This record gives sequence, C-alpha cells and structure tokens, in this order.
Amino acid sequence: MGVLNVAHESLVTDLPTTKRDMFYQDVGLFGSQREVDQLTDDLAATFQLDRSDLNIRASGKGLLCGDGLKIVLGDGSSVSATNTDPVLIPQAEDIQRFELNHEIAWVLVVEKEAVFQTLCRLAITNHPSFPGSGVVVTGKGYPDVATRQLVATLSNNLPESVPIMVMVDGDAYGLDIASVYKVGSDALKHEAHKLVAERAECIGLFASELEAYGISEDAMLPTSKADEKKARAMLKRTKNLPDRWRRELEDMLRTHRKADIEVLSATTTAADLDLDQEDSQRSQKRVHPLVRYLSEKIAASVAALIDVQMKVEED
Repeated sequence: MGVLNVAHESLVTDLPTTKRDMFYQDVGLFGSQREVDQLTDDLAATFQLDRSDLNIRASGKGLLCGDGLKIVLGDGSSVSATNTDPVLIPQAEDIQRFELNHEIAWVLVVEKEAVFQTLCRLAITNHPSFPGSGVVVTGKGYPDVATRQLVATLSNNLPESVPIMVMVDGDAYGLDIASVYKVGSDALKHEAHKLVAERAECIGLFASELEAYGISEDAMLPTSKADEKKARAMLKRTKNLPDRWRRELEDMLRTHRKADIEVLSATTTAADLDLDQEDSQRSQKRVHPLVRYLSEKIAASVAALIDVQMKVEED
C-alpha cells in the first residue's frame, strides 16, 4: 500500500515524485530501492498504465554523445550533446520530440559508462575511421525508461539503412541487457510499444571472437556462480534466443570464462588516436583497440544494411 499511497498523493497534489524519493520516505517499509522499483512497475502494469500516469519518475541516468541529435523538451528548451561532451538523457515524461541536426549513419548503445566515456573522449561519433557520423548512448548497465525510449525512437524512425547496435560484456548479464533493448522486459511489457528497439542487434563483445583479435583465453575472467546461474536461466526461459547468443552462453558454461569489454583495451599500450594531428602524423600512431574493433563492426553493419536495401530496390 505504500507505493499506492505515494502515487495517490502525487496525483492529488500534482507534484511528481521519484522512486528514489519514495524509498527514502520510508526506508524501513520498503527495505531496498529495488523493492520500490519492482512495486512501482507492478502497480503500473496492474492498472495497464505507464509509470508517468502515476506521477512517479525514475532518476535519470542514461547518457548521450554525438552532435547529430537534439532533444526538444515540453517547455520549449532543448538538450544537445557534442562529439566529446555527453549529456544526461532527460526523463521520458519531459521529452516532446527528437530532432536530427544532421544525417546519422549509425547508432551505438554501450553497456558500461566507463567504455562510453572512453568512446566520447576518442570522438568516435565523427571519427574518420567510421562510416559517417553517429550517436553513442549508454544506459549504465540495465537501462532506464528514458534511455530505452530514446533507442526505440531512433530504431523506429531512422532509415532502415542506419544500424542500431548494442555492445555489451561477453557474459550472460551483457546479453540480458541487449535483450532488454531489443525485446523488452517482463516488468514493463505493457509499455513495450514505445520501449522496444526491434532493429537493435548485439555486435559483441563475444568471447568466441577474441582469438581473432590476438586475445588469449587467459585474458578472460572466470565466471561467478551468479554468472552461470544467469546463463542457465536465459537458456531455459528465452524461447527466441538468437543462435549466436545461445552458443556464447553454452560456451561460457563450458569454459567457465567470460569477456569484459575492457579486455580489448588491455591488449595494447599504444597511445590513443589523436584527432588533432595531421594525417601523416596520425598514421604513425596505432589506433585505439576499441576504435579498431568498433570501426570494423559498424562498417560491416552499415554495408550489410545498404546491401539489403539495394536488393529490395532492385526487386
């Protein structure tokens, strides 16, 4: 009843509250922030409402990088990132629409904030190694509603030739996060129509591909009991699990090893690519391994979609 009472008060007073504020109103009652989150989602689902209809918000956490996208808010103001300076994705309830400042060739969602910040520092959204300008998003782990809504909106409205790619750790939790973007979550299945990015494709990191990048199995981390429990649960419950994902999970259980994204960066000590250098000087420096990995993946995704589009036009 605690969540219901808070929601009722917020609606009567027309004063929005956050799930975090709700937790601290009665820590003893709720016990944990996770409990508040679950109860709020359950309440909305029971009445077939969006959480915003209850006047309850989640504290924003998603980040956006890239100057190709502008977020217009309900009060008329706007939020824009640059190619090196990210911005916090506003709450879904405050967003009126998204606008493109220029053409976007690709969208990349990354699981981890640390990886996201590295990519922003390397300015990959307008990097010469990539096929056109892009946008990079992170939900800092499991994404909040605002981040999922942004990715879903881009998936639904950008041309089919623009790939929506997700990069996660090569473990069960990483693949589960990719699944949340692509097929949604049970907790918010009643809002799936605006939160699911059906075109999203997981591009890695896959443990099976590390050898091709000169990374040995010794560089991988041992799996925990929680990792393996999660992998078994995914293999058991997910009916439409992609074949690639199933093989990766089965291999993880067999080898008891997992691959964090950071293993790519640990394979070299070369300086990061300096975009301010002249081409002749730049060519003498080794490209950061994350840039090399992603440029190959993104170029392949863009080329594949363009090829599909050309075949459709020919038919």
